[in-house]
Amino acid sequence: MTQSSDLDVIVVGAGMAGATLALALNSGGLKCLLVDPQPFDAQLEPTFDGRASAIAFSAFRQWRVIGAGDALEPHAQRIEQILVTDGRSPGAAAPRSSSPWLRFDSAEIADRHEGEPLGYLIENRHIRAALSQAVIDAGIEVLAPARVERTEASAASATVTLNDGRRLSAPLVVGVDGRGSKVRSDAGIDTTGWGYGHVGVVATVGLERGHQGVAYEHFLPTGPFAILPLTDRRASLVWTESPERGAALKAASPELFHAHLRRRFGDFLGGITVLGPRFTYPLSLQLANAMTAPRIALLGDAAHAVHPIAGQGLNLGLKDVAALAEVLIDALRLGEDIGSASVLDRYARWRGVDNLAVAVATDAFTRLFSTDNPIVRAIRGVGMTAVNQFGPARRLFMTEAGGALGDLPRLLRGMPV
Repeated sequence: MTQSSDLDVIVVGAGMAGATLALALNSGGLKCLLVDPQPFDAQLEPTFDGRASAIAFSAFRQWRVIGAGDALEPHAQRIEQILVTDGRSPGAAAPRSSSPWLRFDSAEIADRHEGEPLGYLIENRHIRAALSQAVIDAGIEVLAPARVERTEASAASATVTLNDGRRLSAPLVVGVDGRGSKVRSDAGIDTTGWGYGHVGVVATVGLERGHQGVAYEHFLPTGPFAILPLTDRRASLVWTESPERGAALKAASPELFHAHLRRRFGDFLGGITVLGPRFTYPLSLQLANAMTAPRIALLGDAAHAVHPIAGQGLNLGLKDVAALAEVLIDALRLGEDIGSASVLDRYARWRGVDNLAVAVATDAFTRLFSTDNPIVRAIRGVGMTAVNQFGPARRLFMTEAGGALGDLPRLLRGMPV
């Protein structure tokens, strides 16, 4: 039995990007339904996702507009500086005279962006909790746990069939269901990509001394090691290892893991204490060959999944949200069919080039900084030194990282749709 009701959009995937989309569309008068295989409560458990996300200041503006900003403010650590160093030995990230380094400072662009920081570091569990509560407060219908078994499109609507046999129809289905997107595969959209042969090891630590809002990215011969500031004198650590070594670190005794961490971390922030479980995540690049199909749109990891080296993964998805919401809400006001090919093509053209450019840049950056070849090291050292001494290049990079370059959707400018 097919239930059509008066739904405008079925959003498959109620994670961070999916919940943000539902809130954005709801703010513009579109009726959404969220479908997710995980119960909402499961996404809030500390063991569900140990990562923290670097959120561009433009993306945080969007959350303020759609009603999640107040709940996120207490958990949002301002990133005031980013320090990038390139060295050959472990131990933390204070620039050494013999090592190339880069410093980005929010003070350089504060006058252009109303005193915004370079971005915010927020633990994913807090993002999920704030967005989930905002969805509940907005009265958006959620089916969770519920798994989509099949997605089909006709001339007038798209239909999803759930694992309990229910069939739900709407003018548009949006796949926000991750790298293994069922919506994408049912739409016949292939992907291009590759693995990097590494995993990201993630842990949260308490610090003896304050981090002052500085994010550190230290490149070693074995791979990048990031120290990302969190609230309450804590930091999220992310570093690259082989899958075998990553599995060993995840399974290591607390004493052995702490000893390894101390050697890699150094003592520039005093003593460190490991807090909570450790996590490992495979690192890969994956791009959908199209962002839309008849009555279908993709966003977030379903459309593009990139290496976390530049912290752009979730931000790309949040840019997708702002663009798609604006396109659909404007189409609704003009009386257009929101699931039509002409409307969806506007979204694909708006976001396709940026997503591809970031994916290519991230892949090149990953390869440039994942080798110990002396010639490559010399080239990147010259490049880092040049950028560090050229203010306009630094400011351009910071503005891009903040998501404030180009044709910005209204939500990313802090304006309602």
